[in-house]
Amino acid sequence: MPLRILNPATDALLAELQEDDAPRVAEKVARARAAQPAWSATPYAERARVVERFASRLEERLEELARVTTAEVGKPITQSRNELRGLLGRVRFFLERTPGELADEVVHVDAEGGIEERIRHEPIGVVANVSAWNYPWFVGGNVWVPALLTGNAVAYKPSEYAALTGLQVERLWAEAGVPEGAFVAVVGGGAAGAALVDAAVDAVFFTGSYATGRRVAERAASRLVRVQLELGGKDPAYICDDVDVASVAGAVADGAFYNAGQSCCAVERVYVHERVWDAFVEAFVREVRRFVVGDPTDERTYLGPLARRDAALASVEAQVADALAKGARCLTGGARVPGPGSWYQPTVLVDVTDDMAVMREESFGPVIGLARVGSDDEALARMADTDYGLTAAVYTPDAARAARLLERLDVGTAYWNCCDRVSPRLPWTGRKASGLGVTLSTYGIEAFTRPKAWHLRRT
Repeated sequence: MPLRILNPATDALLAELQEDDAPRVAEKVARARAAQPAWSATPYAERARVVERFASRLEERLEELARVTTAEVGKPITQSRNELRGLLGRVRFFLERTPGELADEVVHVDAEGGIEERIRHEPIGVVANVSAWNYPWFVGGNVWVPALLTGNAVAYKPSEYAALTGLQVERLWAEAGVPEGAFVAVVGGGAAGAALVDAAVDAVFFTGSYATGRRVAERAASRLVRVQLELGGKDPAYICDDVDVASVAGAVADGAFYNAGQSCCAVERVYVHERVWDAFVEAFVREVRRFVVGDPTDERTYLGPLARRDAALASVEAQVADALAKGARCLTGGARVPGPGSWYQPTVLVDVTDDMAVMREESFGPVIGLARVGSDDEALARMADTDYGLTAAVYTPDAARAARLLERLDVGTAYWNCCDRVSPRLPWTGRKASGLGVTLSTYGIEAFTRPKAWHLRRT
């Protein structure tokens, strides 16, 4: 059965693709296996030139690529362009820092005994990348750029909701000069992803939900395959009583609703000190009502449709219904947008409690709950009450106050007076149900290598 690619804004059919079955996936992985030794033996300078050519072609075709992504995932065109431009910055970082991470480390020299101890960083081999639809260029690029630079081959399965973008990625790498087989794209949904995880790969880098990530880890465990899991979050923000309400409300609203809330590090629950509660809620709702919901190809649009169509809409509707049934109030939004496509109004809920799904389960949509708190200690306790550990944000002009709170939260990323931000220079990592392993930063380069210990005695 073909994979049908639909435009989530209009329901129009964009393309039909042939899904890869298990034998086809195995054949693609075998091609990657055959290509990897020669690619690894290619001098680093030549591998880097290939990556530079990839980046040049991406920049030349940025508008075309952005429109493909917007068409299949519904991301507003301005945000698709932002993602592609941001990837260029990440590529530059990887090009700058990878040589240092690959250099041999001499860790000890015993001149008297004639012993030198050295660490060499070698590629893992064939890296399977089961990637995400919400930021297909960012999330995929965090894997395939450093993986290729460090000498690995890559078998890349884009999300079935971003398959056209995934095929564009494969074409760009081929045009840039990656040898045949060193980068292969796998097309399909969950069955294709499972086949890739089960194939003869040396590592699996997965981005998606906690439930699927756990299954990936269980399937790979019996083969002792390296696994990295970039999973979800229920990221909190705390608004202290000493903030400038107007500026903070706008920043937090953007952090919650950018890309229609379909971001792992989107703000998903907000705790507001009671002293600024009324002013903050008023300013926050005012900001949300200004958001332009509409045609994602329109330059003025801020919120597009949900990419996963019926499943995403049903999940958001269920969370809103659960909250309202338990006593929450909806200050704006709260319903689907009539017409074709998978649209939901930007929604703000108050009078929320910690037993509501909207405050406990990942929303991944344009809905947010605002909760009033009476103290820093209460805010801290409620922020920490989660199975996830991706990011947390504190807004206050008091650096010491922010540090006291953020240091006590078990998260991979701490934000002071900012949110929903990722930097190539800093590690991207989750704790608890938010995942295992690291991408980005020098740690995210090292993740694609394995160390070999050299004991060298000169005679």
